Amino acid sequence: MPRKTVFQASVEFLQILDEDAKLDAKLAKDTLTDDEVKFLYEQMIINRQLDEIAFKLQRSGRMGTYPQNKGQEAAALGSGFAAKKGSDYIVPCYRENGSMFLHGLPMHYVLLHWMGDERGNQIPDGVNVTPIAIPIGTQMLHATGMAMAFKIRKEPRVAVTYFGDGATSEGDFHEAMNFAGSFQAPVVFFCQNNQWAISVPRETQTNCETIAQKSVAYGMPGIQCDGNDLFAVFRATREALDRARAGGGPSFIEAVTYRLADHTTADDAKRYRDPEEVEAWASKDPIIRHRKYLEAKGLWDDAKQAETEARAKTIVQEIVRAAEGIEKPSVEEVFDSTFAELPPEIRRQRDTLRTSSIGQEPDQAGLRAHEEARA
Repeated sequence: MPRKTVFQASVEFLQILDEDAKLDAKLAKDTLTDDEVKFLYEQMIINRQLDEIAFKLQRSGRMGTYPQNKGQEAAALGSGFAAKKGSDYIVPCYRENGSMFLHGLPMHYVLLHWMGDERGNQIPDGVNVTPIAIPIGTQMLHATGMAMAFKIRKEPRVAVTYFGDGATSEGDFHEAMNFAGSFQAPVVFFCQNNQWAISVPRETQTNCETIAQKSVAYGMPGIQCDGNDLFAVFRATREALDRARAGGGPSFIEAVTYRLADHTTADDAKRYRDPEEVEAWASKDPIIRHRKYLEAKGLWDDAKQAETEARAKTIVQEIVRAAEGIEKPSVEEVFDSTFAELPPEIRRQRDTLRTSSIGQEPDQAGLRAHEEARA
């Protein structure tokens, strides 16, 4: 029997606003208005200011380890802006501050999280954002499950989940992709390919020419876009969301961007990254690109820049005050968010602040009966 080709695939790259701020008007049609670009540009500045202050908070011992979002603001903001606030769900990793804020997460919650205060993970009612996910890849499974619930309930909602290029080497990624593809779950898998999985370069992370082509194995559309281009990110995400909402199942987006800062404040990227590479990507900084675009259209100038930067500093100062000024939690709060109704032995621990019910008796098998007899 002769050989024959049974399947072929290709991956499209989408760029609308290039590194020199030149816009492809045809591709940009029906994407972002000038006012929307201005708004998102302002959000970039605010998020960058928060990043810089968060770095200083960590260095001064006022906060724990922090992963900067620097250089990746357009990917988070463009995709988050495409999703429907109050309907779709944002399921983040830990470099999507802009998307979470667009969907209503109070900005000081991010600082609380990295300060080790669990209240930063207690998402307010009505905010469709899940807590920041530190384990690599686990949130993709959560997003797929949520999307399946939307499908079963016949709700026109979509889950958008974020992760880095390194997460595509995790088993959770493949399980989530396979399940979503098999059952046509309305979920958008959004990969922020920032070229580095901590100190492992993308070329070592995978032998694939693109990250987006991994979608082929799971029977879902995949696209690679310029992650530093608000227009391209918005269009790619909106198309994926519309497809999912119409019953077309999941999609995969690879947003090509770069981590301009260290992996976290506990990392020193100078030890493994070529300075020339960092410098080359710094010239593609989304803040620089979109400012050039707005200035070329006569929509931005030095005065507006200074005014926005000053406003960003004021906003971030208020965020820091809110995070550092929060009342200390009571001991009882440790118990309040775990059970809908506290079991007797846990209630006893809360009321007595003693753990006599969980291990101070040598006869573990008879522990419960012993405690009930004492009660």
